[in-house]
Amino acid sequence: MKSFTYVVKDELGIHARPAGLLVKEAKQFNSAINLECGGKKASAKALMAVMGMAVKKENEVTVTAEGDDEDAAIKAIEAFFKANL
Repeated sequence: MKSFTYVVKDELGIHARPAGLLVKEAKQFNSAINLECGGKKASAKALMAVMGMAVKKENEVTVTAEGDDEDAAIKAIEAFFKANL
C-alpha cells in the first residue's frame, strides 16, 4: 500500500469540477484508491462519495492506493492533487 497526504489549497476545496476529474483519473487504475479526511473515508472512484466528504480549503487529505498498479496510481493522483487542488 502506498499513500501521501496533501493540504488542499483550492479556495473551494474539492468541489464538483475537480472531484469529477479526480474520479476520472482514479478510474484509470486497477488499484483501490481511497481518500480520508476528517474521519471520513471514500473511494476516489465514486463521485458522490468524494463530494460527500465536503473537503474544504486547508483540510489535510490522506490518499492511499493498494493493488497491482499502486505505484503508478499514487504518482498520478499526487500529481493531480498538486496540479488541481
